[in-house]
Amino acid sequence: MKRRVGILTSGGDCPGLNATLRGIAKALYQRMGDGVEIIGVSNGYHGLINGQWRVMQPQEFSGILTVGGTILGTKRTPFKLMRVVGEDRVDKVAAMKAHYKEMKLDCLLCLGGNGTHKTAELLAGEGLNIIGLPKTIDNDIYGTEVTFGFHSAVDIATEAIDRVHTTAGSHSRCMVVELMGNKAGWLTLYAGIAGGADIILIPELPYTIENVCAAIERRAEQGKGFSILAVAEGACDAREARMKRSERMRRRAEQGYTTATNRIARQIEELTGIETRICVPGHMQRGGSPSPYDRVLATQFGAYAAKMVEDGNYGITIAMKGGHVGENRLAEVAGKSRLVPESHGMLEVARRMGISMG
Repeated sequence: MKRRVGILTSGGDCPGLNATLRGIAKALYQRMGDGVEIIGVSNGYHGLINGQWRVMQPQEFSGILTVGGTILGTKRTPFKLMRVVGEDRVDKVAAMKAHYKEMKLDCLLCLGGNGTHKTAELLAGEGLNIIGLPKTIDNDIYGTEVTFGFHSAVDIATEAIDRVHTTAGSHSRCMVVELMGNKAGWLTLYAGIAGGADIILIPELPYTIENVCAAIERRAEQGKGFSILAVAEGACDAREARMKRSERMRRRAEQGYTTATNRIARQIEELTGIETRICVPGHMQRGGSPSPYDRVLATQFGAYAAKMVEDGNYGITIAMKGGHVGENRLAEVAGKSRLVPESHGMLEVARRMGISMG
């Protein structure tokens, strides 16, 4: 009897999703041959709730190693709404369990970030055989040293910083580059160092605009006519850090700012008189072909997940630990975030290089 393996990709897209799908499929077909059938669930948990799935063919996994996005499609289905019955009167958890059984799955592989892993743990708790695979450009999934998608996003964000250096120098401006990362600053920290940013602001370390402007003015006094700021979208000042998110958003709206970078840019101009511009790479950080590093990582994770399917080891998520691929129990990592700790070595590197952290 064939082993039926379901796969879905959930949450935001990122480079490496297709490479991971390929890694899973090729390893399963190589090890189990005709004894395995892969069921693709469309659009993440939305598709699982609504019964959108198809039996996939081996050739569908060929030629996708370098392709960005996901051939299965993805949608955001917030974890906090999973047990909420809305106007459509659909019990989402019951629907997912019913469609899992309808597909006659032996297990379901869920590729995604923190929200995806929380729902994966919910389903595991409901008795389904679940394996998670850690995807996010934010690199903030607890229990793994790296997630696929992160290094590709660092490459893209670094290039964005690289490209504003010349225009900043030509016009003697400050350039504020807004990078993705609402809660975790890994992407901004690594891209900021790689791109030679002068100031790096991340959510974990609240800044003061006085410290930011002091760093800019020190550079001006040293004859450096421009400054580059790498700012995570979730960066906040010391006062905001003591507020709830709703209070923070209300305060910004009252002051006429939509984002942290808008406010920072205006404050720099007001306090230093230096012309300041904002650059927002946005969703470019999540698009395009995965880097060679992420292709290798995705293949490693996919092959390991296939081994877990073969071994019948469920209720886990794949992880990189100590430079080796392994696994964590979903119950031990779901709902937790891996943030940049104050003692992290990369922060020490940045400070030794004279980079201001605000």
